[in-house]
This record gives sequence, C-alpha cells and structure tokens, in this order.
Amino acid sequence: MKPLILTALTTLAAAPLTLCAASAPDSICSASSAVPDDTDNGIVSIADDRVFSIESRNGRFSFKPYMMIQTSGAFNWYDDEGLDPAYNQDNVANTGFAVPYAIIGFTGRAYNRVNYNVSINAAGSGAGILQQAWFDVRMNDALRLRFGKQKTPFTHGYLTTLGETLMPSLPTSLTASVIMPYSLNAVMPAMATGWDLGLELHGIVGRHQQKMGYEVGIFNGTAGASNAATKTFSDDWHIPSLLYAGRITYMPWGTMPTTQGSANRLNEKKMLIGASANLNVESEYESTNDTRCGLEYALLYNRWYVGAEAYMMHVGFTKRQKIDETYNFMGGYVQAGYFATSHLQLAARYDFFNRNGVDTGGFLNSPAVGLNYFFTGVGLKLSAMYQYTGRWGHDTQLDRDNDDLGIATHSAKIQLQYCF
Repeated sequence: MKPLILTALTTLAAAPLTLCAASAPDSICSASSAVPDDTDNGIVSIADDRVFSIESRNGRFSFKPYMMIQTSGAFNWYDDEGLDPAYNQDNVANTGFAVPYAIIGFTGRAYNRVNYNVSINAAGSGAGILQQAWFDVRMNDALRLRFGKQKTPFTHGYLTTLGETLMPSLPTSLTASVIMPYSLNAVMPAMATGWDLGLELHGIVGRHQQKMGYEVGIFNGTAGASNAATKTFSDDWHIPSLLYAGRITYMPWGTMPTTQGSANRLNEKKMLIGASANLNVESEYESTNDTRCGLEYALLYNRWYVGAEAYMMHVGFTKRQKIDETYNFMGGYVQAGYFATSHLQLAARYDFFNRNGVDTGGFLNSPAVGLNYFFTGVGLKLSAMYQYTGRWGHDTQLDRDNDDLGIATHSAKIQLQYCF
C-alpha cells in the first residue's frame, strides 16, 4: 500500500510540470519565457533550444540544466627577447592540449519574476571554480536587480555568451596585463574586469524596436579571484574600495543577442552601440586606483557579424605608495565574421594594444584569422585561429623586447566545444 501511495503523491507533485525536450534541432524548448530573448546568462539562455528544460504549465517556473566543455590544442612560439643562446630559452612554450572550461550549471525562472544561474567550472581552480552564481529580480523590463557573482558591465568581448565569441581566444588587448615601469611590475592591471561579486541594477527601455539598455553596479574589484568580502575603505577618498561600473547601450533594431555569430541566427538584423566606464578603488594590492572607459559597436546582419571596441585605462597610485606619476594605456580591436555556408563562419580580427603606456613609444598589433564550424543538432562547434603579434615604433630594442613579454609572436589554436 505504501509504495502505491508514494507513487500517487509523486505523480500529483509532478503533474503541474512539463518536461520539454527539443524534438527538432531548431526547436525552442522554453518559448514561454518572460523575456523572449533572454540571452544574458553568460553561458546558456533560459530561452535556448539545447536539449530540454523543466517548466510549470503556467510558465511561472522553469529549471534548465546545462553543460559546456571546451577542449583545445594550442601552439605558441615566443621571441627570444634578445637573450643569449646560453640561457637555453625555449621558443615554443604553452603548447599542447588544454580544457579551458568544463562547466556544469543550471538556470531558470521562479514566480515569473526571479531568474537565477549557477555554474561550476571544474577546469578552474580556487575561487574560479565557482564561475557564476546569481539571481536576478525583475520588477519590469526596465528595472531589474541582480545579486551575486556575475559579469561586470565592461567590454563587449567578455559580455558575449561564453563559447559564442568569434574566435576561441579573446583579443590580447583585453586579456594581457599592461607593462608598468620595470621597478613596479608587481602591479599589472589588465583592461578587462571579467566576473566579479556584487550587485547590478539593469534594464531595457524603449518603444517598438528602438531600445536603450543600462547597467550600473558595485563589485568587489577582485575579479573572479575571490568569493569572499575582503575589501576596506579608501584612505585617500574615504569611500569603500570597490569597483564602481556602468554601461549604456543603444539598440535601434531590437535587443541585441549576446553572440558574435550563430548558425541559428542567419536572418538577424540587430545593432548595438555602447559606452562603459568603471573605477576600481585601491586595486592591485591596494596600490593603485584604476579608471577605465570604453566604446563598443556590434552588428548582426544576416550572415554578417561586425564588432569593434576601443578602451583606455588610467592608473594612479595611492598616497601610501608615494608615487606621483600616473599612466595611461589604450587598446582596441575590429573584427568581422561571415557565414560562407549555413555551417561555416569565416573570421578576421585586428587587435591594437598600447601596452607600455601612451608616453612611451611603440605598440603591439595582432592580426588574426579564424573559422567556426557548427554541427547542427548535436551541440558541437569547431573553432580554429591563427594570430601574429608584431611590435611597431619602439624607441629602443630593450623597449621592444619588454613590450611583448609573456605574449606569443605566433599563436595557433584549434578548439572543439560541446554544449547542451
């Protein structure tokens, strides 16, 4: 009798829920999402067509598990930076196979008002294992508040859905640290701010197709390196030593999806123009105050994707460091992708990085080419790229040698990604 009672109770509990499985490669499982094109989860959207989700019959609750694995093979050749051959430096390094991401997570919606997302990166280490963990309270489309570990509102490259960037490696100008004066190389901020813990007020306003988006947030300023509250008050400005960030976007043809090209979006007409800025108070071991600003442009037009960004960073030292000098750095890139077939996307990018500061001669330029092949209906994406990093305009050979420290002159990567 007891097994029958338990079976009946389980059946009744599950009755309000619907298990929605993708019956066709291009079907959308959670079509009743409150936000029809909710692509801001960073990995897999609630309104996505990959495999399945569990949803209540009234559409107020949903639960969607997902997984993403990236495996890659890389070859990197480094210049010898003028060192004597006696040092026995290896020009080939950081070469072989890697798993950049092995993500297991789930996302969904509760009460038709709260979105949530949790993802674990098993390929990470330390605090980076928890890649994202947030919930988003929706008052309306124009007013939403998100709490937890999330993407900070800066740079189009990082705000693109993970695994949907044009090339498997982001631009060097976003990811590489700047070069400070040689006695200060323990302080090496980078342009990007990536993931961080904090809260963000955001939303989309506008009538018909013309939309304006905004994001304003306060974060720890430690990126993904810590999941704890570790900050203090600024001795100089007497405010919390946190990251203060904001971004505004204009989208004349409707909400811009956070992708740099998808085989499922070959008939889109979307454009985004954006500006962003942030201030990281007492960053870099409480030694500097870093101010960043950036401009971005993105276009999806049928088989074309075009993107461009420009950003700069101002670095000033805290008073306790007793250093009066300030430093400015600039970078940017332009890139384009075109679907030559419904499965094959060709890509090209030019990346510029004034890594050693605007007051020092010379900069890095990194042209790259690549391709993406989408295997329809099975969740596989094959990507490949080659990038060359050149050095122009340096005053001395020493400046030239120091400017690309840690950056490969020739870099090639092949990446196979599976996601559901």
